[in-house]
Amino acid sequence: MPRFSVIVPCYQVQGFVRECLDSVLAQSFGDVELIAVDDRSPDGSGAILDEYAERDPRVRVLHLPKNVGLGRARNAGLAHATGDYLFFLDSDDTLAPGALRAVADRLVEAAEPDVLVFDYARAYWWGGTRRNALASLLAEAGPETFTAEEFPRILDLLMVVWNKVYRREFVAAEGFEFPPGYYEDTPWTFPVMLSARRIATLDRICVYYRQRRQGNILSTTSRKHFDIHAQYDRVFAFVAARPRLAPWLPYLHRKMGEHCLDILAKPDRVPAGDKAEFFRHTKAMFRIHRPAGALVDGEVAVLEGSWPVYRMRRQAARAGREAARRAGVVRAAAAARARSGWAAVHRRRPLDPWLVVYSASSHRGLLGDPAAVYAKARQIAPRLRGVWVVRDAETAALLPPGVEHVIVGSRRYLEVTARAKFFVNDVNWPGTLVKRPGSVHIHTHQGTPLKYLGADLLDKPGARLGFDVPQMLRRADRWDHSLVASRHSELVWERAYPCHFSSARTGSPRNDVLVTGGPSDFRARHGIPADHTVVLYAPTRRDYRRDGHVDRFDPARLAADLGAGHTLVVRLHPSLANGPARGTGLAELARRGIVVDATDEPRVEDVLLAADVLVTDYSSIMFDYACLDRPVVLHADDWPAFTASRGAYLDITAEPPGHVAHSYRELVRLFTSGCWQDEESARLRARFRSRFCEYDDGRAAERVVRTLLLGEPMPEPDAVRIPGQTAGRDALASA
Repeated sequence: MPRFSVIVPCYQVQGFVRECLDSVLAQSFGDVELIAVDDRSPDGSGAILDEYAERDPRVRVLHLPKNVGLGRARNAGLAHATGDYLFFLDSDDTLAPGALRAVADRLVEAAEPDVLVFDYARAYWWGGTRRNALASLLAEAGPETFTAEEFPRILDLLMVVWNKVYRREFVAAEGFEFPPGYYEDTPWTFPVMLSARRIATLDRICVYYRQRRQGNILSTTSRKHFDIHAQYDRVFAFVAARPRLAPWLPYLHRKMGEHCLDILAKPDRVPAGDKAEFFRHTKAMFRIHRPAGALVDGEVAVLEGSWPVYRMRRQAARAGREAARRAGVVRAAAAARARSGWAAVHRRRPLDPWLVVYSASSHRGLLGDPAAVYAKARQIAPRLRGVWVVRDAETAALLPPGVEHVIVGSRRYLEVTARAKFFVNDVNWPGTLVKRPGSVHIHTHQGTPLKYLGADLLDKPGARLGFDVPQMLRRADRWDHSLVASRHSELVWERAYPCHFSSARTGSPRNDVLVTGGPSDFRARHGIPADHTVVLYAPTRRDYRRDGHVDRFDPARLAADLGAGHTLVVRLHPSLANGPARGTGLAELARRGIVVDATDEPRVEDVLLAADVLVTDYSSIMFDYACLDRPVVLHADDWPAFTASRGAYLDITAEPPGHVAHSYRELVRLFTSGCWQDEESARLRARFRSRFCEYDDGRAAERVVRTLLLGEPMPEPDAVRIPGQTAGRDALASA
């Protein structure tokens, strides 16, 4: 008996079905039977299914004698299923890599629940991917099983059949089956979810829900959308036969009204000439199924009126939205004029020679180099008044007590940016910020450059998709000083940003704590044993993928291969923190304690200080970590693709900070053999530090404050020295 029966009904999907089947059969978890149902498809889908069945014994094909529709095709597959759990997968959707393994593990952990609900992401025809907006509910539900009564918000998720697996014995005992017609998921999912005694969740993207440009039957204008009424009749009949479910009637009554009104409001659903009839059918159902004493308010209250009244309300609403839009445009223009005038008034006042405005990572709070400069300025130059620019009130609430701040775009923001003498930022300021004569802009950057940036992106059209290089250079024209940690950085910045600034050989302020070996409470906060070797995995994004994320290997597998006495910490690139990268397994692995997810740690320095070894691909974090003089391992299995799409200033595989693994097998071998920390690793690291951490001496922030903010003299840092090498920069010139 297989663990899963994956049932895939097929109708006119010859362009998509191969990808769907491959996504199932290529899963790392292979205890599965795939029941493909050819719903009398007029295209080549049936032949494709037969082809797969010939070469894989796990595939069974059912050819139906006539077209019966999606629901009944699922029933046909259900009748032949023998697996412990049922997985209904639409033939144009795909399983995420590792999905079945994750589902199988969660089923065991949850002690065989009736239903397991997991996450999905919409995969758009143009290449974009967007995670389910309500994904947080899956984590909120917690690790224990529950009923819908105990956690009713589970019903807020998309009520479809394919974001769940179902215990087959539970389905058989309850006699669940799919009805004919459109919206067949409705009379399946509500009865199933309300009947289940034990529901569990999995906070992981398991299905990619294809968003076709055309061809979605629920986006086709047709009278078949009237089927929604019969489907809800079935739901209410199911509840009526089970008195214990009666408390759900008010919820279902409102849900039915909202669902039908949503269909009616869509211009591509019910034909225009049939909308009045659809409204009357919905109104009649709403009256028939209304529970005694049920409150009717909000949007569904229109169902107690007439079609002409509803239509007038819709027209009035549309007119209101258009009027609000026009008024909003007028208000925005007036506000812009007012802000411009307010800023102009303050620009007539003299610059405040002690006012320093800080921002980091597009106004995300006290981070990186600007935060290090700010802290040092408060310590050694308290007469300097530091004001932080943050993006919103939520970010402001996270600031430490006593930190003066303004919200970007506010009147206070306009005032301080009009009068400040100094500006410190690691990204460009908005184009609306006017640089006054006499003001000083200090640009700290966000790390040592490896991949192409600035004007060099003009030769990489794929990497600069949606990125305005000329605009970026106009904003960089405001820089007065560019902080550098090495001559490599100095040469790259001056080439990539052909603007009139001076390079300041200060070192990287955020790395001072790494050079001096500052404290970190990261291990304690995450419960990492003191005797564990902490392996930090920090991959970067890929420009040859629209969403930037490519799974190079399974973190759970690496955690297992590292063995006892090791803790794997994963930190995703900031641009991937809220995307599918997290949902394809990392969040669930962290919940189960297999890895530690450090993506949201605000201070990356704390994470670096806690790590005994860094595993990365081409992230600039390696240049920062090198300041710690700890082992680094590169996982460079796609270096040619990475450089072809983005470009690189050096071949990091030829001048690495440690051993290079060109495959996952090589990566694991480096750890199992102990080579990750051998003499060769130390030699490579020393050479790397001498070149790329040249000016990082632990006094970078002080150097910025004294020389650039206070105008005091301070010597440039001595170059990093490595054992057996002649000191001095001349000796490093050829490094």
